[in-house]
Formats: sequence, structure tokens, C-alpha cells
Amino acid sequence: MSSGKWIVASLVLGLAGVGAALAAEEKKWAVHDESRPHPKVVTPGTPSTAEQPGKPPSDAIVLFDGKDLSQWQGAKGGEAKWEVENGELVVAGKSGDIVTKEPFGDCQLHVEWAAPTPPKGTSQGRGNSGVKIMGRYEVQVLDSYHADTYADGQAGALYGQYPPLVNATRPPGQWQVYDIVFHAPRFSADGKVQKPATATVLLNGVLVQDHAELKGTTAHNSPGVYKQHADKEPLLLQDHGNPVRFRNIWIRPLTDERP
Repeated sequence: MSSGKWIVASLVLGLAGVGAALAAEEKKWAVHDESRPHPKVVTPGTPSTAEQPGKPPSDAIVLFDGKDLSQWQGAKGGEAKWEVENGELVVAGKSGDIVTKEPFGDCQLHVEWAAPTPPKGTSQGRGNSGVKIMGRYEVQVLDSYHADTYADGQAGALYGQYPPLVNATRPPGQWQVYDIVFHAPRFSADGKVQKPATATVLLNGVLVQDHAELKGTTAHNSPGVYKQHADKEPLLLQDHGNPVRFRNIWIRPLTDERP
């Protein structure tokens, strides 16, 4: 056998070996194998009502349960200066953004919010706030019920990048519910994006972002640019000068582990 043919044959055999190893790994558990490990048990939460927030799943980290701001601090350091009123977290205008004390990456996030009533202002001045995952990827909070603004800036938008698929907002004063599944971006050692961040968002039970690939950090009048950052960073709630209310905020960190 010539050296060229020997090299090709070796490569083929090597690849076949790798393929066989992968196949063996995939077939480690037979279909319906009774000995396969079972997932851990999680007690589901309960839905919220207009009068009362629901309960989070048993494995969730509760970020706000109506009692205090012990899980939060000011984005620039120091105490979080927002107000807790009647079990609700209220933006105290010009007090600054707040962030979680704990950092998060891939996650399932639940946030309930309500725009001020009666409504005041127009466009981006109407019940504006934001949920910024990792402090940089924003799901817009805004009174978008029969109110006009640019499409990629209304409630349910990934700000400045993707308008919501539909407008599923309720009237101001009523509770709006975000359920978000977020996967953080992956970077190579040299800072290049190997895998962009993705977000799936349900607003009031309606899908408004379907595994959207973020183009980078969301910001006003910016197309989005990635800059390498840590695998986990704090969640941020935005102070935009409007007294938006929040309640029942919880998060479930996600992993790639499977039973």
C-alpha cells in the first residue's frame, strides 16, 4: 500500500472509531431502559391572579416575594432604593437601576409587572422600564396597550433588535407576565462569539420571541455588538423614571445536564 493510501485508510479507520464511540455513548441507555436515572422532582408553582401573586416552582430562586429587597442592590453599588408597597416593588424615579446580588447565566426567568394607571406620557415615556438579563440583554417593559412607539421598543421586544411577534399586552394597571428562557452567549478564548445569546419570551402566555438570536448587547439606537463577558452576570431592572410595579420575580438557573 502506498503511503498516501495508508494515510487515507488510517483516517477512515480513525473516524470510524470516533463514530463508533459516539454511537456507543448515544446507545448507553436503551429505549425505555428501566435503570436509566430519573429527573429530579420539582413541585410546580401556581398561577397568579389579579389580586395575588402565584407561588414559584420548588427549585426556583425567589428574587422578590413582596417582602423586601434583600436579593437586590443598586447598579452602582449600595442599597437598592426602590420602594416596597403592598407587596409590590415600585420603581422610585431617579433612584437608579437595581441588580441582583447573585449573578446568573442560562436561566428560566419569571417576572410580573404593571404599568402606571392612569397612563401618562407617549411612546417611550409611557410606563417604561426593562428586564436586562446579565445586565445587558433587555426585554422591554412598556405600556403598549393601544399606544404607539417604534416596533422594536414596545413591550415584549428584545430592545432595538426584535419586535414582539404579536402585541399581547393587557391594559395599564393590570399585571403583565413575562416567562423568559435565556441562553447566554459562548465566547472563544480570543473573545469571538462561538454561539450567540438566545431568548424565548412569553408575554401573558403568548409567544412573542421564539428562540431569537441576539445580535449583541441591546442599547438605544444601536444594532447590537458583542463584547466578551463572564458566564454569569446580575439581572438588572431598569429605572426609566416611570413608577412601574413588579411582583413575583423568580429564576431557575439552567444547565446542560440530562438524566
